[in-house]
Amino acid sequence: MNNPWFSKVAVWAIILLVLFTLFKHFDRSNVRGEAMQYSDFLADVNAGRIASAKLVEGAGGVEIRAKTTDGRDISVQGGFSDRGLTGDLIRNNVKFSFEKREEQGLLMTLLLSWGPMLLLIGVWIYFMRQMQGGGKGGAFSFGKSKARMLDENNNATTFADVAGCDEAKEEVKELVDFLKDPQKFQKLGGRIPRGVLLVGPPGTGKTLLAKAIAGEAKVPFFTISGSDFVEMFVGVGAARVRDMFEQAKKNAPCIIFIDEIDAVGRHRGAGLGGGNDEREQTLNQMLVEMDGFETNLGVIVMAATNRPDILDPALLRPGRFDRQVYVTLPDIRGREQILNVHMRKVPIGGDVKAEVIARGTPGFSGADLANLVNEAALFAARRNGRVVEMIDFERAKDKILMGAERKTMVMDEEERKNTAYHEAGHALIGRLLPKLDPVHKVTIIPRGRALGVTVFLPEKDRYSNDKERMLNSIAMAYGGRIAEEVFMGQMTTGAGNDFERATQIARDMVMRYGMSDALGTMVYAENEGEVFLGRSVTQTKNISEDTMRKVDSEVRRILDEQYRIARKLIEEHSDKMHAMAKALLEWETIDGEQVEDIMQGRPPRPPAAQGGTPPSAGGDGGAPVTGTTATA
Repeated sequence: MNNPWFSKVAVWAIILLVLFTLFKHFDRSNVRGEAMQYSDFLADVNAGRIASAKLVEGAGGVEIRAKTTDGRDISVQGGFSDRGLTGDLIRNNVKFSFEKREEQGLLMTLLLSWGPMLLLIGVWIYFMRQMQGGGKGGAFSFGKSKARMLDENNNATTFADVAGCDEAKEEVKELVDFLKDPQKFQKLGGRIPRGVLLVGPPGTGKTLLAKAIAGEAKVPFFTISGSDFVEMFVGVGAARVRDMFEQAKKNAPCIIFIDEIDAVGRHRGAGLGGGNDEREQTLNQMLVEMDGFETNLGVIVMAATNRPDILDPALLRPGRFDRQVYVTLPDIRGREQILNVHMRKVPIGGDVKAEVIARGTPGFSGADLANLVNEAALFAARRNGRVVEMIDFERAKDKILMGAERKTMVMDEEERKNTAYHEAGHALIGRLLPKLDPVHKVTIIPRGRALGVTVFLPEKDRYSNDKERMLNSIAMAYGGRIAEEVFMGQMTTGAGNDFERATQIARDMVMRYGMSDALGTMVYAENEGEVFLGRSVTQTKNISEDTMRKVDSEVRRILDEQYRIARKLIEEHSDKMHAMAKALLEWETIDGEQVEDIMQGRPPRPPAAQGGTPPSAGGDGGAPVTGTTATA
């Protein structure tokens, strides 16, 4: 019976029965009373210290159960028959009675002796099953698969719910055709890929795509996470793999989907742990099940990961994961399609245009766009709106790009002025240098960990960087510190993050991308693989100390050169710096159009409705990182 209420009642009934049986078993001696020698009993009878007695006759003799005048219970075990006892009892006015004891059989004796212990063992096993297996085998099912099966009745996801990855959908559509009609491929000698690995950044829809395949094909869909195979007991993971494939064979044709397969599929023989590592035993069993002596016809294994570089090569060979499908970040058309899918779930105002939002969200994944729609709906609910309007999407985008506003934070006037010049320095350099993205918004409202933020949004999707763009990015990063030095006559900790990014860009240009004439087209990066990500424990060093000094010198030259360029631009356009800082101090947030007005020498137009409430002035707001420049 699967009624959970009935199960709970049954468990408590068993517990109460065990307690009652134990009580009766251990309380038996108290019922019979204090043991006494027969001679002492006769002395008490003759002395008048016995009030009543019961003579119980059985196969083993006579047992006397008596009560003394002071209320004590006593018992005398016999095996004898004293005919003068009744006379002694009568003479001393002791009330007595006779009783014939019903003898217990061997089975009843064993039950009374061992019954409580057996009931305790049964209750212990039941609770172990509940704790270890969630009611699915418990203590005896460590090796059972934890895969959950979805069928066509509880999986309504189809390709219509997946957008922004048309190429990936085309790649996997033939899997659906095979599952619907296997004979179409088999009669020509074709073999469908046994395994498909979905690779892509987090949030791009790999899991959703796998679920849509099962929904389209109308076949059973087993889903499990890679971490579900990992257990503290050696061999459990391998047993779960065997059990999972056994279940899949019984339901073929079907799909097995392993999410985050890198949890068990990392390189063998590298990092920490040897061949006896539980994770490696699980991986070995998975390799055998996917392509060993036995073939799994009709069972397609799909897996998802965003770290294909750490997977074991044996997993990726033909016959196992035959095909790798790359689910990349969506382009502008894909973002528009994803937004349309998620906008169907919320009431949208007439001024909302998905193509405009898609153009302003480059680099967003499908999960980011779903979060954007949700945040916009929350903003609309806060203002008691009936529909979600464009201003809600703008506020949601600002929150995602720049962080949530810290409305309770107070800043004194000097710190606000320093932050205004810092952000104006970033915006000015970003506007003057040719290869940088347009300025989207500049704010000195504290958001996230930053006291101010300058946001740049590209006009189109970009998939690579050139040398001039990277050099311009370094100069733009220095704009904040230079503005503080020139106009405030001080240095603050707000430029720390800017320096980190500028140094990393310059070092990558020299050591990874061959963008240095002095050091040429050679990679100087060390072996930086993490041992816990399946890399080697040992670190190799193929660069001499003299070469490293040249690398440091070249990095220093690039940084100093871009610093001089940024300082020259800021000093030449000091009037625009003052105008931009003044606008920021007055309005606290300016957009790209207002920045353009200032650069053209025009008074900036008044701001439209901003996405947040300005913070209060006065007081010390602490010293978080300022000048964080957000880029999409």
